[in-house]
Amino acid sequence: MLTAKNLTKKYGDYIALHNLNLTIEAGEIFALLGQNGAGKTTTINCFLGFIEPSSGQANIDNISVTQNTAETKKYLAYIPETVMLYGNLTGIENLEFFSQLAGFRYSREELSGFLSKAGLQTTAHSQRVGGYSKGMRQKVGIAIAIAKKAKVLLLDEPTSGLDPKASNEFSEILKELSLRGTAILMATHDIFRAKEVAHRIGIMKEGHLVSVIDSRDISATELEQLYLQTV
Repeated sequence: MLTAKNLTKKYGDYIALHNLNLTIEAGEIFALLGQNGAGKTTTINCFLGFIEPSSGQANIDNISVTQNTAETKKYLAYIPETVMLYGNLTGIENLEFFSQLAGFRYSREELSGFLSKAGLQTTAHSQRVGGYSKGMRQKVGIAIAIAKKAKVLLLDEPTSGLDPKASNEFSEILKELSLRGTAILMATHDIFRAKEVAHRIGIMKEGHLVSVIDSRDISATELEQLYLQTV
């Protein structure tokens, strides 16, 4: 579902991303670890079509993002560190608005069902988002992905600032989406969450993908040691 082929991004003499080669299958969760500036967000922005690579290709379902940005956006959903929603609208109203932007129209019952699937308590569905916690906003973001029938989910530091309970709930939702066949690319600093959720984990340094590990083959302590040795 996600393929990077020699993906490179330069800003003058600075190389933010250097010949990245990566494939993420349907139903796979891939976590990118690395310090700030390692190239994690640049990778995600190339798949989103927010920035154009200097060379190489970013493909979604074998479609070039650069050549078909509008087409590839139909397949994906994006949850940044802070989900941008309309604070004066309710959870259902936000979901309805973003679903319609993607070309989907649902009944109020269906919209409420998506929010419940994303783990948002029923009492919050008709409350204004301005009063939501960060974890609640993340769940609306997940509901938008479900409503869009997204094949790909891109996440940039999704658990940053979440308390342990909210972070665990978010992880369980990602696992459910994975079981439904969603390909998930997650940039994170959270080593424990990466080990718990991801099928594979990549470690980035100065624009290079220096290690790719199967999460079943390493403990959280070993992953932390490898990460510290790498960065």
